[in-house]
Amino acid sequence: MIERTLVLVKPDGVQRCLTGRIIQRFEDVGLKIVGVKMTWVDKEFTRKHYAEHVEKHFYPGLEALLTVGPVIALVLEGVHAISQVRKMVGATEPRSAQPGTIRGDFAHVSYEYADGKGVTLKNLVHASDSLKSAKREIKLWFKDDELHSYKTVHDVHITE
Repeated sequence: MIERTLVLVKPDGVQRCLTGRIIQRFEDVGLKIVGVKMTWVDKEFTRKHYAEHVEKHFYPGLEALLTVGPVIALVLEGVHAISQVRKMVGATEPRSAQPGTIRGDFAHVSYEYADGKGVTLKNLVHASDSLKSAKREIKLWFKDDELHSYKTVHDVHITE
């Protein structure tokens, strides 16, 4: 099943200059970038993106993290792209993320540490968690004419 999914390199990933290394991991497994942009989101947009979390106790930290700097938004396409990306990103809490995942390799802070310091957990990336979320998030972040179709060498391998 060919799917599209949204990935955000959050401001902490951009600030740490990890964007290229993160994108390369997705391309290395054959996921195709069909949309990409850098943007700086405001609180109103963040509320739309994280609508299901707005009333939760941790939401203010999410909002603060997403609005502190620019975000790289990507739409990736490929076979089972949503589950593939989620596996590659790793557990939400970096300390729990397995080595070899983006969060496991580039972040290590725990909920306990972040809460103890009164800071937001920085986990580098956001990835859509379901087909329904992916469709909603892609529509929020990208206009139809900002998404592209083209062939890559990987397309040959999945169609033959």
